[in-house]
Amino acid sequence: MSEQQQFDVVVIGAGPAGYHAAIRAAQLGLKTACIDAALGKDGKPALGGTCLRVGCIPSKALLDSSRQFWNMGHIFDQHGISFDKPAIDVKKMVARKDGIVKQFTGGIAALFKANKITAFHGYGQLQPGNVVSVKQHDGSTVELKGTNVILAAGSDSIELPFAKFGEHIIDNVGALDLEKVPKRLGVIGAGVIGLELGSVWKRLGAEVTILEGLPNFLAAADAEVAKVAAREFKKQGLDIKLGCKCTATEVKKDGVHISYTDDKGAAQELVVDKLLVAVGRRAATKGLLADGTGVQLNERGQIVVDEHCHTGVDGVWAVGDCVRGPMLAHKGFEEGIAVAELIAGLPGHVNFDTIPWVIYTEPEIAWVGKTEEQLKAEGIPYKAGSFPFAAVGRAVAMAEPAGFVKVLAHAETDTILGMHLVGVNVSELVHEGVLAMEFKGSADDLARICHAHPSLSEAVHDAAMAVHKRAIHKAN
Repeated sequence: MSEQQQFDVVVIGAGPAGYHAAIRAAQLGLKTACIDAALGKDGKPALGGTCLRVGCIPSKALLDSSRQFWNMGHIFDQHGISFDKPAIDVKKMVARKDGIVKQFTGGIAALFKANKITAFHGYGQLQPGNVVSVKQHDGSTVELKGTNVILAAGSDSIELPFAKFGEHIIDNVGALDLEKVPKRLGVIGAGVIGLELGSVWKRLGAEVTILEGLPNFLAAADAEVAKVAAREFKKQGLDIKLGCKCTATEVKKDGVHISYTDDKGAAQELVVDKLLVAVGRRAATKGLLADGTGVQLNERGQIVVDEHCHTGVDGVWAVGDCVRGPMLAHKGFEEGIAVAELIAGLPGHVNFDTIPWVIYTEPEIAWVGKTEEQLKAEGIPYKAGSFPFAAVGRAVAMAEPAGFVKVLAHAETDTILGMHLVGVNVSELVHEGVLAMEFKGSADDLARICHAHPSLSEAVHDAAMAVHKRAIHKAN
């Protein structure tokens, strides 16, 4: 083993939380190292974590490709555009996705170089005394000593004991790399991953059946938003079955046989060509901590931290998917930056109340803050205003009239408590709500801000006006 190397900050993990932490620490003049084990399809190191390599970015590439194909057969004719026999080259589509991933993983490597961050490629394990042992891909081991260590190990797909991953039963990684459109695709889990990847392959021609264990669709979202989204998905042909408990799978010559009980408790069987298991993710903390570090894990395998992402062990921090809170890349971004700034003696904070949520289906689903159901349960008085995209000129001109925007404000102070959206490009519009809530804005503030016409943002404007029953473009 070579001589121990000294750093101000050692980061384990180069996913969204880790690489943001490393870059911000380096910007602040701290000598920084970052360790990551991931390899790309070419066998070379690939920074960026699950999000960039096999999650957020590649899934959006396929979502966009499949949307273009879907629009050819379902929307273009409304614009007077016609053509013969649209076809999809799946291998070319996947190659485009791979090219985008390689571009961005290479971009992070370039940023590390520009910021003088030392990258180590292998598996890092925290030892007592803020020492990190790195087993590199070439078989050698190096030891790094960090004044501060930031654990950003990320998360892994949850594998069901009766549905082991393989050629026919796949996780998000496999669903991003299918070589052809399966005739029948089964999905276990109607969460973000199941809906997004199910949508991709449905648009390209697969028969998609989604089995969801919960009795309510998108229980975390506003109930009205979920209802509209479910209606649109049904129109598209996504078969979403709620209240289903999967009990067994068996791969046979004719496909994957899935045994489950339906919402009435009756035994059912579904046969598909490919089965995507998308039942959630768990913190990737296995093997991360040697004995005696003092860092604690909870019952879910997450690293225990306080509100500042500190583990309670001097100089040891943890951020991103491996700690409490939503497993969202942008939440990890902010935690990584906040911790780097705290280490440098600056203020650092993440407001969990204003973290936006987005599902990139068609239509998109997005929200920030409390739902109506949460406000009722907590006894908080509120007023609601909503506005449909069907009354927005830009949305109708785009042939995208589905969905609406809802603004929730405190009944007494008018402070915005939540914003809930379903429709075209709402992944962008939700940030009006985020920004307004960060500045403790009111529905009246948002209603009095001039919005460009014609634009999709007018739905936000009119929804804010509707809170006080003064929306112009609908009856109040």
